[in-house]
Amino acid sequence: MAVFARCLLVVAAAFAASHALPLQSAQGTPAPAACDSQSQFRSGARVETSGVVEKVLSDDNSGSRHQRFIVKLSSGQTLLIAHNIDVAPRVAGLARGDTVSFSGIYEPNNKGGVVHWTHHDPSGRHPAGWIEHKGHRYQ
Repeated sequence: MAVFARCLLVVAAAFAASHALPLQSAQGTPAPAACDSQSQFRSGARVETSGVVEKVLSDDNSGSRHQRFIVKLSSGQTLLIAHNIDVAPRVAGLARGDTVSFSGIYEPNNKGGVVHWTHHDPSGRHPAGWIEHKGHRYQ
């Protein structure tokens, strides 16, 4: 039942985000939506979860620069995290085996999916995402 409730939050958050009405928690921040299996993730949904860094990749320097790394969730699913370092600070000291928590927008692909928008929106029109690593939040 808890998994169903969390996934219901994902759908509600995606609907709210697409209608510029972010779902709010009691503290006034976007409510977390944590899912851990690929079937529970939906394209364009805001997700919040954590995983272990499997591989740190080279930066994507075409267009906006993105720090890239692959995380493995507790379910075994892997996700590519594409963190815009033209908007937010680089996640410092990131290494294989580190645990990271993150909030962003999920997009599916044939390798598990990509999470982007892990940063604030300079124009203020999009709910802020983030990455937490070793006690520091990158946004």
